[in-house]
Amino acid sequence: MRAYQDMVFSTAARLAGNDRQAEDIAQEVFLRAYEHFALLHASSTAGGWLKTVTTNLTLNYLSRYRKRWRLFSELRSASADEDSAAPEFGVPQPDTLLAQLSAEQRRLLIDGALRKLPEHQRLALVLYHFEELSYEETAIKLRVSLAKVKTDIRRARATLLPLLQTSGIDDERAQ
Repeated sequence: MRAYQDMVFSTAARLAGNDRQAEDIAQEVFLRAYEHFALLHASSTAGGWLKTVTTNLTLNYLSRYRKRWRLFSELRSASADEDSAAPEFGVPQPDTLLAQLSAEQRRLLIDGALRKLPEHQRLALVLYHFEELSYEETAIKLRVSLAKVKTDIRRARATLLPLLQTSGIDDERAQ
């Protein structure tokens, strides 16, 4: 448990966007790990198993306890109209944006910015970038279309960059 508690908690927190919920989810993950201890005890794949269980439990939690899951078919026509009118986001990500910050400062800054994203964008972005799922795997996990996943990730990136830039400027002023 000690070896994986940070990974389990950070995965749940990034997906859920709430530390209190992440704590509950992490507790449930470790209860399941205890139930499967005989299989996991000497397994070299225990970390991957824990990460998968964390991701699945968090997504189940979000779909069960939040009313965020609407019929995406109802939204497709509205989002298709928005997409055709919206310009493509060309979001350059400068390598130096967070370079002056420590690893812990970067983590806190990114986690704080992720929490400001709408849930559907945050989930897609975290699954794709942090959990390293493909677009297709992300769409399957979220039970949405591939086009919706790509749109959500694109919009999340476009929203995230100004949040990171603003926070980075605020951090420099505070020092």
